[in-house]
Amino acid sequence: MNNHLIVKKVADYIETHINEDLSLDKIANTFHYSKFYIARIFTKETKCTVYKYIQRRRLTLAAQKLVETEQPIVEIAYEAQYDSQQAYTLAFK
Repeated sequence: MNNHLIVKKVADYIETHINEDLSLDKIANTFHYSKFYIARIFTKETKCTVYKYIQRRRLTLAAQKLVETEQPIVEIAYEAQYDSQQAYTLAFK
């Protein structure tokens, strides 16, 4: 399997499981590759680390919820896997 296809599958997996705990170990184990290999090829293909990609996707989804729903910010922050509203606000800035 070529690197581009692996990265596509990883990105699709992240999208499908975005509301879950997504560690690099868990992702690598899912695809039966080392976490170092996944991290290297993902960053090479996307110019973004797996962690940053997940963080950006969660922030994007959270921003949509802020605009489209009446849900409290603190709830949105927790759903986006932040421990507090303050941590979420800092990441959002």
